[in-house]
Amino acid sequence: MDFRISADLENTRRRIAAFVEERLLPLEADKASYDDHENIALDVLERERAAAREAGLWCLQMPRELGGGGLGKAGMAVCYEEMNRSIFGPVVFNSAAPDDGNMMVLGALGTEAQQERWLQPIMRGEVRSAFAMTEPHPGGGSDPGMMQTRAEKRGDRYVVHGRKWFITGADEAAHFILLARTSDDARRGHTAFLFHRDDPGWRIERRIPIMGPEEHGGHCEIVFDGLEIPEENVILEEGRGMKVTQTRLGPARLTHCMRWLGLAKRCMEIATEYAEVREGFGQRLIERESVAQMLGDVAMRIEVGRMLVMKAAQEIDRGGFAKKEISMAKIQVANVLHDAADVAIQINGARGYSKDTVVEWIYRYARQARLVDGADEVHRMILSRELRSEGRDFWRWGVAE
Repeated sequence: MDFRISADLENTRRRIAAFVEERLLPLEADKASYDDHENIALDVLERERAAAREAGLWCLQMPRELGGGGLGKAGMAVCYEEMNRSIFGPVVFNSAAPDDGNMMVLGALGTEAQQERWLQPIMRGEVRSAFAMTEPHPGGGSDPGMMQTRAEKRGDRYVVHGRKWFITGADEAAHFILLARTSDDARRGHTAFLFHRDDPGWRIERRIPIMGPEEHGGHCEIVFDGLEIPEENVILEEGRGMKVTQTRLGPARLTHCMRWLGLAKRCMEIATEYAEVREGFGQRLIERESVAQMLGDVAMRIEVGRMLVMKAAQEIDRGGFAKKEISMAKIQVANVLHDAADVAIQINGARGYSKDTVVEWIYRYARQARLVDGADEVHRMILSRELRSEGRDFWRWGVAE
């Protein structure tokens, strides 16, 4: 496999790196840059988004014909990692979840009318969006077969009743993608819909407090008590909701990993810089074998994660699904992000546990990585099934044509 990147992509990466270094990292040290939920304040965000647009670094992941930068998945892996050197990076460049995944699925599966009505405002940064799938017990989580929210067809409209929770960004979203059950068919019983914040028949029950810093709009519990959705707001067609979900969630899991790698590398950067200057008992921390072992181990595991992410990205760019590769990357990167933050705190000592650096922010944020878009155990189960199905071919090499 050739992991070299083009000169054009390297130029883009360098421009992102300079933007992050010059504009975003200084903001992290200023309390005025944060909102009440420890994300970038909206007025600061709008200013930095305008600068990103001016710099030609806006919506790089979307096709050029839709107004984006035209990056493939491999290019996204390079750029997203660089963007998330800053905790503010992804949302500034309009590459943050859930907008990122919603834009990509609408770009791939939306009709021309749906793209104009629902996609383009997100791409322009005029609205935020949310993806409503997960439900409280006994509803569907990782197993969509348990889904309880139902959409009943009445004439040319669907009427929705049910409940969703941990819907990221819902409190500030205007455009929603909703997955609901439209029949009991095991394979084609789910349908994906579009609805607007101002549509009657639904409400936000609560914004759920979490242990970490929050995305804009939080993580909300939503109740549907008669929301009516016209049939033209069905994505793809009735009964193809799982196709929509698969189209969205596979790449979305991978883009999470791309961003998390940037955060993991930032943790190592902060840890190494401190270890280089902090002395104790006549020796700098960096010269101690125990510290060197910690740094070397995490550095190696980050690189393993990068290779898995790039392998999956290249497979998608070739037209494959990269199911195994994405699950492997998701497990590897989610865990190394947590461990990178943990090691950085340990090396920085009380400084790392304080808010003098962003490491404690990343540490609290990182714990969700092993849960969102499929818990570690779900992805290990997927890999086990693939192994049983493929046998020795599980490890086959792709052959060039």
